[in-house]
Amino acid sequence: MAMRPPVPVPTLSRRAKLVIGVIVVLLALVSVIGSLTNVYVDYLWFAETGFTEVFWTELRTRALLFIVAGVATGGLVALAVHLAYRFRPVFRPMSLEQQNLERYRQSLEPRRTLVLIALGVVLGLFAGVTAQSSWETWLTFRNSTDFGTLDPQFGLDISFFVFDYPFYRLLLGFGFAIVILALIGSALTHYVFGGLRLQTPGQKLTPAARVQFSVLLGLFVLLKAIAYWFDRYGTVYSDRGGVYTGASYTDVNALLPAKTILAAVAVICAVAFFANILFRNVLIPAAALVLLLVSSVVIGVAYPAIVQQFVVRPSADSREAAYIERAIASTREAYGLSDVEYVDYGSDSTTSAVPSVADLAADAGTISNARLLDPNVLSATFTQRQQIRNVYGFPEKLDIDRYTIDGVTQDYVVAVRELNTAALSGNQTNWINRRTVYTHGNGFVAAPANQVVSGAEGGEPNFTSQGLPTTGNLDIDQPRIYYGELMGADDYSVVGAASQDAAPQEFDRPASGDDGEVNNTYDGEGGVSIGSFFRRLTYAIYYRERNFLLSGAVNDNSKVMYVRDPRDRVEKAAPYLQVDGDPYPAVVDGRILWIVDAYTTSDAYPYSARNSLGEVTTDSLTGTGTAALPNDQVNYVRNSVKATVDAYDGTVTLYAFDEAEADPMLRTYEKAFPGTITPADQISPELRSHFRYPEDLFKLQRDVLTQYHVDSPRNFYNGTDFWEVPSDPTVSGGDAQPPYYVLSQRTGEANSTFQLTSALNAFNRENLSAFISISSDPETYGQIQVLQLPGSTQFRGPTQVFQSFNTNTEVRQQLTLFDSANSQAVFGNLLTLPIGTDGLLYVEPLYVQGTGDTSFPLLRKVLVNYGDRVGYADTFAEALDQVFGEGAGAAAADSDSPAPAPAPPSDGGAPPATPAPSDPGTGGSDNPARDQAVADINAALQALAAAQASGDFSGIGSAQEALANAITAYQAAGGATPSPAAGSTAPESSAPATPTG
Repeated sequence: MAMRPPVPVPTLSRRAKLVIGVIVVLLALVSVIGSLTNVYVDYLWFAETGFTEVFWTELRTRALLFIVAGVATGGLVALAVHLAYRFRPVFRPMSLEQQNLERYRQSLEPRRTLVLIALGVVLGLFAGVTAQSSWETWLTFRNSTDFGTLDPQFGLDISFFVFDYPFYRLLLGFGFAIVILALIGSALTHYVFGGLRLQTPGQKLTPAARVQFSVLLGLFVLLKAIAYWFDRYGTVYSDRGGVYTGASYTDVNALLPAKTILAAVAVICAVAFFANILFRNVLIPAAALVLLLVSSVVIGVAYPAIVQQFVVRPSADSREAAYIERAIASTREAYGLSDVEYVDYGSDSTTSAVPSVADLAADAGTISNARLLDPNVLSATFTQRQQIRNVYGFPEKLDIDRYTIDGVTQDYVVAVRELNTAALSGNQTNWINRRTVYTHGNGFVAAPANQVVSGAEGGEPNFTSQGLPTTGNLDIDQPRIYYGELMGADDYSVVGAASQDAAPQEFDRPASGDDGEVNNTYDGEGGVSIGSFFRRLTYAIYYRERNFLLSGAVNDNSKVMYVRDPRDRVEKAAPYLQVDGDPYPAVVDGRILWIVDAYTTSDAYPYSARNSLGEVTTDSLTGTGTAALPNDQVNYVRNSVKATVDAYDGTVTLYAFDEAEADPMLRTYEKAFPGTITPADQISPELRSHFRYPEDLFKLQRDVLTQYHVDSPRNFYNGTDFWEVPSDPTVSGGDAQPPYYVLSQRTGEANSTFQLTSALNAFNRENLSAFISISSDPETYGQIQVLQLPGSTQFRGPTQVFQSFNTNTEVRQQLTLFDSANSQAVFGNLLTLPIGTDGLLYVEPLYVQGTGDTSFPLLRKVLVNYGDRVGYADTFAEALDQVFGEGAGAAAADSDSPAPAPAPPSDGGAPPATPAPSDPGTGGSDNPARDQAVADINAALQALAAAQASGDFSGIGSAQEALANAITAYQAAGGATPSPAAGSTAPESSAPATPTG
């Protein structure tokens, strides 16, 4: 048969080659310049913030992994292809198959070196890009720190699973990829150049091809043996148990032996492949491969399935008990829930006694601090009352913090008056104004969370820090806000441009008493200097903005500020941390700081349940002034870092926060990035006093506690005592109810503490099962208390309480009036407050907001629920009076008058009438000490109400102290808890009436 002549390969003209070359060079140049500019701008930011160690460590690590993985993958695959070509047969049998391949050989022969280099480079680039993204895996492996805890199955330190195991799996993955690519490349090369003959009669493989395939297949099977061995450790993440994570009965008793056997079989099979190099018998490796496949199916799949089906399932609750115990203990430890204080709360009776006025005095710290201002509702109120100029703004969700003024600690709704570039309009949006004039916000705004203004402007917050310049009871030395939550990723400002003899051009605030304005020039440490032409050119390229080079507003004194959101700054300074979604501002030592919580997380803690971080931390407020967390899988978390961002100069400080627990992950990162974490002993007492327990961590922990509070493995397996997070009844959509910060007394404590709290329902029911509170006070920070309610008691959950409010006759009638063409009712946060030893008080503010563009919510009513009683009044004090009896609301912050002096409670029944004064020596009370204590309680309540009404913080503190002392004296004198006064019930089915008694 005549051989067909090869088809010539088309070639390009010299001119076409030149044009294509120029285009490629220009594209490459633009890409390189853009990439280098981005890297250089990043470096300048890290240099400004003092975190160049992070920049260089991450860059070096990425480069190292890119080079090693790229060279290993591209080089070894190219070597395999080169060897396949090098040992190609010199003579090939004449056949139709070989004739068809001849033209490909003729095309490749003159370009084989170029093709080989291109193959290695392309594969190396793909491998390098893939590997460099695992830079944290390498760094944590390289700087691994022991946990000091051994896993119960293998006896290995937890650090092996968290730090070492992921890296070994990464290496195995690249090993498999290299061998498979080498096999594919070698097979194609042998096929094209005659070493592999699929359709030619006779020998199918040349000796060289057989040797190369034997080596590569032997390496693949050897890697498989290693993978089988490491699969044994992977059982600590098994979900075979169904209701828990970790090695199950079947994993331990069937799968672990199977994986060990399969590893040994794979080693034997690998030896068989390597032996084929000498014995030249394809039957040996073929038999070994069949043995491996059959073993993997029978031993690795069928046997564990049989054990699971016929041994475990018939008695799973007992078979899995020991392994469930492991999962419970590990999950609690991984999520920081090992030291939870569980308190049996409430009585077993279906109805609990309603506290008397005297009993409520013991909870004065809770009642007086009950929050009436909802930070999630009042952004519009703050904007209308405190915005002052359109260039300013407040976030959609305000924040709660506490301050101690004149010895009295109160929680406040706080916000900073930020620059809001989204509100600029008209000429304000040109580059000069947007970037060089409107550069910052100004001022701190605070209002006590338990107070509202009465009178003509009733229902508004009582601003104690406000206005421009900021005035009030907080000392603020530097009120300017150059870094804040309203500044997006693309918001940058050019500041500090005024020369020594030029007028300032940055708008600072309106002038007092006229329509003028006060300007200033930034003189802080923040921002990157752009005094040189090269720097200005760099940022002109980076922002694609020629004004950096042409505008007179940019000169040798100029700085550019960017990455101005507090969360973004912390994330960039510490890319290994997960940042909480809700930073908050605080006044510390006269400066405004953003406090940002940051977490160390892992998804590799053995036996611990995995959760989707974004899903679990999503509630009805997520995305409304808070950032949603990514949907990363985590099964270990610690709030190891408290970060601060100075609102004026952007200084980022990362404080190691849990040094008492010595989080191994944080210590690992400290070794990887030395000098970037500030020790905990550098935290000032004032800063520490503003630390809050973070919401996202709390939401993650409460979700875990809904199941992992159960101690009994049998009950855990059956799910008989699980809880669930209630949905937020105040919004539609069924999203989870957010946790709430409150200042109140915890059960068993006499003083108020700042807490983060949440109610939990029974599983698939609306009744309440538990109440969680976590302290934020410096002395007791992080202490978790769970009030467990009796299962037989029908405590109402948030949804049921909200329904009772809506079905109340008077409430329903007034809601009809509030929801009109000109206004709408806005329900605030529904707070759950434990009262006494067995009761829960629900408090919810009701606002009314007009429908106009400039309208804002005003507090009009307060709803209260206790048991089956509903109070609904203009003030919290009046609502308490409706539920508990006259004088119960005296301790409320919005009480208008001192409480009337109630009679001393008797040892049974309702309080008697107040006795007339007795003559000296005629007898009188049989317990003078108790009578005196009651008189002291009444006097303290009157003093407390008077101090709150006048805003006398010192007087509030003195009255609270006197009240606590009087209660102690009353209890010491044998004071008993009375039954409620007659007529004090306010049924929810009818309009609440003012009770007598």
